[in-house]
Amino acid sequence: MPDDMADPKSNAKTATLYRMVMPDHLCPFGLKSRDLLEREGYAVEDHHLTTRDETDAFMARHGVETTPQTWIGEQRIGGYDELRAFFDKPLKDEGETSYRPVIAIFATAFLMALGLSLAMFETVFTLRMVEWFISISMVFLAVQKLQDVESFSTMFLNYDLLARRWVRYGYLYPYGEALAGLLMVAGLATWLSAPVAIVIGTIGAVSVFKAVYVDKRELKCACVGGASNVPLGFVSLTENLMMLGMGLWMGARAIWGI
Repeated sequence: MPDDMADPKSNAKTATLYRMVMPDHLCPFGLKSRDLLEREGYAVEDHHLTTRDETDAFMARHGVETTPQTWIGEQRIGGYDELRAFFDKPLKDEGETSYRPVIAIFATAFLMALGLSLAMFETVFTLRMVEWFISISMVFLAVQKLQDVESFSTMFLNYDLLARRWVRYGYLYPYGEALAGLLMVAGLATWLSAPVAIVIGTIGAVSVFKAVYVDKRELKCACVGGASNVPLGFVSLTENLMMLGMGLWMGARAIWGI
């Protein structure tokens, strides 16, 4: 417990927080720590470390390597992660798998498709809504990949059959997915969007099926970008089957006027 900190009252929930508040740096984890303490019902004695020298002296005095630092009573809790653990809040492990990005993409795409259908046809239950949902999802997924094409292509090489034979395909894939999705959203150039979706969807589906269900490999999916922690499997297979199905459907509509 810091020498310059008053003992918290025994009958009140109080905490003492030391965090960096400098003209050129406001520590985000300090703000998160204060917010968490207040949400847990604590009155916070909020001490600002306003210079680099003051921060270094504080860390040396208390034998810590980072700020913020929180005390509750005479117990030093530590930084933001330690504070979350103290309150039994979930902590994200490094490398932990998560479907959150995929859920966010598909949920947002679905709501956008509903909104477009309602605006255009005054009802949400239309075939065009389903087409928009799939094509918008394709665009969102492509954007995730396009944020860092180099990382995506590296992860993609772990399982895609064509990319392993022709490395440049891993760089072209996100652009093809984005192009096909955008054209399908607008209902334009089906002669181009349908073949692109069919080709990349088929190759992708076969590649994922082989890697996961035949070779039994445990890999990360590049479907939401090269930095994702989504396991390769059902999600990536679904993405590719959706593209394949959308390409076949749009092509059939263009040829036979369905």
